[in-house]
Amino acid sequence: MAHPSIDEAPSPEVTDATAVPDEIIRADIAIIGSGMGGGTMAYALKDSGARIVVIERGHRLPAEPENSDLDEVYLKGRYKNADTWYNGRTGQPFKPGVYYWVGGNTKVYGACLPRFRASDFEETRHADGVSPAWPFSYADLEPYYTRAEELFKVRGQVGEDPTEPFHSKAYPYPALDHEPVIEDLAGALRKQGLHPFRMSNGLDADTPEKRALCATSDGAPNEAGLKSDAERIAVDPALDSGNVTLMTDSKVTRLITGDDGRTVIAALVERNDQVVRVEAEKFILAAGAVNSAALLLQSATTEHPRGLANSSGLVGRNYMVHNSTFFIGINPFKVNRTMWQKTLGLNDWYESGPTTPYPLGNLQMLGKLRASMLKMARSWAPNPILKLMSDRSIDIYLTTEDLPRRQNGVSVVNGQIHVWWEPNNLEPHKELVRRVSRAVRRAGYPVIFTERMGIETNSHQCGTAVAGQDPRTSVLNPDCRAHDLDNLWVVDSSFFPSSAALNPALTIAANSLRVAEKILASGGDPQSLPFQRRGELR
Repeated sequence: MAHPSIDEAPSPEVTDATAVPDEIIRADIAIIGSGMGGGTMAYALKDSGARIVVIERGHRLPAEPENSDLDEVYLKGRYKNADTWYNGRTGQPFKPGVYYWVGGNTKVYGACLPRFRASDFEETRHADGVSPAWPFSYADLEPYYTRAEELFKVRGQVGEDPTEPFHSKAYPYPALDHEPVIEDLAGALRKQGLHPFRMSNGLDADTPEKRALCATSDGAPNEAGLKSDAERIAVDPALDSGNVTLMTDSKVTRLITGDDGRTVIAALVERNDQVVRVEAEKFILAAGAVNSAALLLQSATTEHPRGLANSSGLVGRNYMVHNSTFFIGINPFKVNRTMWQKTLGLNDWYESGPTTPYPLGNLQMLGKLRASMLKMARSWAPNPILKLMSDRSIDIYLTTEDLPRRQNGVSVVNGQIHVWWEPNNLEPHKELVRRVSRAVRRAGYPVIFTERMGIETNSHQCGTAVAGQDPRTSVLNPDCRAHDLDNLWVVDSSFFPSSAALNPALTIAANSLRVAEKILASGGDPQSLPFQRRGELR
């Protein structure tokens, strides 16, 4: 049932958590989620001496020929395994852009790994209001950005983008060069006085042979293992340490607090039609901004009637996803044979300036669109026409900052996730589309198609458990520990006070490294609580 606003959605249900589980697993640290936040956290803590269990609701995505079969990936949705969510305002169901695999969304991401700009951490005036300051600065996170770039083998070049913030070290690998059609586009943009640059990327694609193996890897898995995803880069090395155990096909349904109301003592997990109770000294939540908020809401108790960590009433609020547009430019007389197109970025209008009174956002390339991908959006169009278009197109993704709003958020109704999202800050996004259209036409692509993304395009979701200094206006402290709980941290993009206008993955990883250091510095010697067994628990 739809409600006019999230404020009228039902309150969290306080349920009984005393049922006898089928199995009990004990650990020092439990990490919920194995994507960019949880996987990086497991890696950062693997040599701490603590016994760690990573709980993942999915399992390992198989490396198989279908990874690069466009019909399987896009038309049949072979790897889309998320539950149905609902538009809170209309009640309409939709399939969200989230994936439940070991490695989370990074199994299918385009491995675009930029740092946020220094201004993204500061209070910034936008056309529709203010983007709030973060409780720590870019300078505070910079050393961890450097470590994250080294861990995820990021390729890039400092100095090409005028908005690039200070780097204490160069990128660990050289930037991926443009292929000929994209180099021509970059040259045409430079002639217009713009500053295209080689986008930082976590893809091992520095030869034509590797490019061919990565041609379909934006939005799809990479069978060859050339993508810096969280499973390969972080989770597997953590397991190799011998201190980390992975539970797969295991969905956490509730967090249980002790008698003091300030300590999480267990997580209830559904696995193979059984209930497993995972007990630990510390809990780290990294299930994604929507699912993490939903879990906190579903864990309501008499001491926490609005949900765990929710004395501020902000759990699930301030949901942001970016204003984003798919942009296609076509030159009917020029075939684009680019294999890996996602090498070019443009931030000339990212920050306000003499010709830009308010920030507009970021331009980056999409992985090369193919007819099957267009068919997913235009099922009525004949395949030959779609192939004719995609063979001659350049494909761009435009993002503008989505500002935090209390009325945009997440609620749980009868166990179903409802997302409430009304886009804001749209005029700057429309202006970004206009400016890019003008620049792309001048670059030789006279035919332009655009489509703004809706509620189901939410891979950049953030903001549902914001970090801040004041417990009245934030859910987490600056170290991402819940204000209301002594042993719960949230390290996915839930903590973002603002969305910026760039891909969030590297910032999530850098922050996980930062928070891991805080946990180790404050935690003392871990208690040795035995696992029932080592390795992967299925």
